[in-house]
Amino acid sequence: QVQLVESGGGSVQPGGSLTLSCAASGRVFRVNSMGWYRQAPGKQRESVAGITLDGRLVYGDFVKGRFTISRDNAKNTVYLQMNSLEPEDTAVYYCNADVKSRQGGPFDIYWGQGTQVTVSS
Repeated sequence: QVQLVESGGGSVQPGGSLTLSCAASGRVFRVNSMGWYRQAPGKQRESVAGITLDGRLVYGDFVKGRFTISRDNAKNTVYLQMNSLEPEDTAVYYCNADVKSRQGGPFDIYWGQGTQVTVSS
């Protein structure tokens, strides 16, 4: 079994910063792409940022240079540094990862449990 455990959420004032972390553990043979999604109340889940094993990046249009995704392959961990946070960034943030549990096995998508980010004055 594979677990994704997120940390780093919380409450911050507009203009503030937070860094989210997500570590894959358990039966992890190889981690391919990793990413962050978010879901605000009453809205659909949307992609925030993604990073491939070789470091290619993709960001949602709303990020506008405010967020930075990175990963530590040795720790099977993905990070999301969020700066200049706005009230519209308030949401539950989920990480996901494309994980192979054994050599020769398939890649499967796993999700974290979510971490709340609240931006409010």
